[in-house]
Amino acid sequence: MSHSLSCYRCGASLASLTLPLSRRDACPACAADLHVCRMCVYFAPAAPRQCLEDGAEDVKEKERPNFCDWFKPSDSAYDAAAHAQATNAASELEALFGDGPSAEPASASDLSDAEKLFK
Repeated sequence: MSHSLSCYRCGASLASLTLPLSRRDACPACAADLHVCRMCVYFAPAAPRQCLEDGAEDVKEKERPNFCDWFKPSDSAYDAAAHAQATNAASELEALFGDGPSAEPASASDLSDAEKLFK
């Protein structure tokens, strides 16, 4: 069955999967679970409970597989602009802070300067 679904997390094509998506289906590229709220046509971050379907049960974890009877996969679940913005923000943070805490211990003069502040 041909369809134009793509993974909500990485944007990879899900054309190789058959519909309806089962609770155990995962993205072949990033292994993200697919029967999740974030992949549903009724998912709306601005809506109460983030769901447009009033009859659906409340699901706390929107990226975990669930048994929702209202689930219908969305062909627009992947937001390329938001993904690019998040990737850009992460790279800017890495450039600003580096890839981890400094391994250099503080020198004795640095410590004495700091101690002078409290005298």
